[in-house]
Amino acid sequence: MTTHKAGVSRLVKVALAAGMVGIVAGLAAVYGIGGMSGNGNANPQCQAAEAIAGRITPYRTGDVAGFIPTSQSRFLADLAFTDADGKAMTVADFAGKTVLLNLWATWCAPCRKEMPTLDALQEAMGGGDFDVVAVNIDRRNPERARQFYEQIGVENLAFYADPSSQIFEELKKRGRAIGMPTTLLVDKKGCEIGVLHGIAEWDSPDAKALITAAMDETK
Repeated sequence: MTTHKAGVSRLVKVALAAGMVGIVAGLAAVYGIGGMSGNGNANPQCQAAEAIAGRITPYRTGDVAGFIPTSQSRFLADLAFTDADGKAMTVADFAGKTVLLNLWATWCAPCRKEMPTLDALQEAMGGGDFDVVAVNIDRRNPERARQFYEQIGVENLAFYADPSSQIFEELKKRGRAIGMPTTLLVDKKGCEIGVLHGIAEWDSPDAKALITAAMDETK
């Protein structure tokens, strides 16, 4: 009987260990533990973005500890969406600016919670050399997103949308989006500096320090 119990105990321990491995693997998939190099669409002109990613790594702490600096930057200037008037735009329209590109939807509770912090960040740092570009990807009832802006009192963010959700699908193909919200820091040439999966306090001192370091061309 004792031998049998010992055998069962060993099996339970093995099963628990296997379960923990699965949990860790799942977390790695969700949060990008160990970095994210992605696939395809690499561009030689994005080497500068990779250098920026390297130097801002020490700033991924506190409220932006989940930020993943790129190790193989992707060219994102071709990502398309529309403005509040339905005019076609791409990330390239923000050339010369560092951009915080955020994908969100009204059905995404974390996105809704995060939105006021993005609005506050745009108020604090937007204009000039930096802008927050929040793109709504609701497929149905696009007016709902505009109403949400009004409900929470967004005053500083311009309204951008992609009802086709193609921008999200493109980022998935490039290994840069796995869920909502997804937020990417993009350099002045339209190249990825890094990505954060999930919610963050974007108006926090930690976030502002990270973005300021990315914009500092004297380093």
